[in-house]
Amino acid sequence: MRSFDYERELSRLMTPEVVNALSAIYAARARQELRMELRPVELEGLREVARIQSTGASNSLENIRTSDVRLREIVQMRAQPKNRDEREIAGYRVVLDLIHESHAHISVTPNVILQLHRDLYRSVGVSFGGRWKDTDNVIAETGPDGALVTRFIPTSALETPAAMESLCSAYAGAVADGRYDALLVSALFTFDFVSIHPFNDGNGRMSRLLALLTLYRGGYDVGRYVSIEREIERTKETYYEALAASSAGWREGENDYLPYVTYFLGVVLACYREMDERMAALSLGSSEERVRAFFATRLEPVSRREVAEALPTISSRTLDRVLARLQATGELEKVGAARATRYRWVR
Repeated sequence: MRSFDYERELSRLMTPEVVNALSAIYAARARQELRMELRPVELEGLREVARIQSTGASNSLENIRTSDVRLREIVQMRAQPKNRDEREIAGYRVVLDLIHESHAHISVTPNVILQLHRDLYRSVGVSFGGRWKDTDNVIAETGPDGALVTRFIPTSALETPAAMESLCSAYAGAVADGRYDALLVSALFTFDFVSIHPFNDGNGRMSRLLALLTLYRGGYDVGRYVSIEREIERTKETYYEALAASSAGWREGENDYLPYVTYFLGVVLACYREMDERMAALSLGSSEERVRAFFATRLEPVSRREVAEALPTISSRTLDRVLARLQATGELEKVGAARATRYRWVR
């Protein structure tokens, strides 16, 4: 069975690239903490947007989807799920909310992970919720001819309970030791969790929920205000490439964690930088100034929804008025129509 020597693996990760990424994250976290003290009221809007984006993005990565309107209604508990996808989305919302609200009291143990998985599937009506897998599984991808190709063979069903005990023990030991940053421990833990693939279904979504939990417990709460899951969805090609690169030799304990760790740190840093942009926009005066500041950081056309999510304290009516005024002055150009409508900064 695969064992986990985190002391050895963590010491190998202290490359210049990793150290530089950690330093950038430390600086961004310090800026966030200062700004949070200055703008407590506006943060509530950011939290709600992140909650909706996280639920939608993490499920979308597994081809579980609904409309934007239904997603918002389900996350905000203003509507009941109508089908299997929406029930799975509702289950994700339940676990996500639990982590956001109670992370300090949620230990990372096999029993807790089973309970979170049970809650993920509580309203779906399946028998495997909260149980380790009972059959061996594979991680496959679709080849050029459309056929499924096995990319990786995870831990067997028989070995999974012991592997999860060993993994959680390695995580706890590395955190208690304290010599290496919790970000690195979180990256190793989530990668090894995906590699064990301990459940019949829901492994990807559970890995992202556990990433959020372990980041919280390590003192990194950017996922409360900016969706980590959406950043992973946005960079999903790189995500899958990093997983594949770090998977080679994993069963023999000879894999290289660095590709995945580098990707993981990049995701966290991107979220902190997005937080910087959002907080900077919130610090400006008028709604028009804040919309201008938002577009000043975007080279590509963006949708109205993206503007609204970045500036959640601007009312819908005010936002429409500002967008219309900026178009009238020639500062914004409208491209596309209907659902494909985007706005492009031209000055």
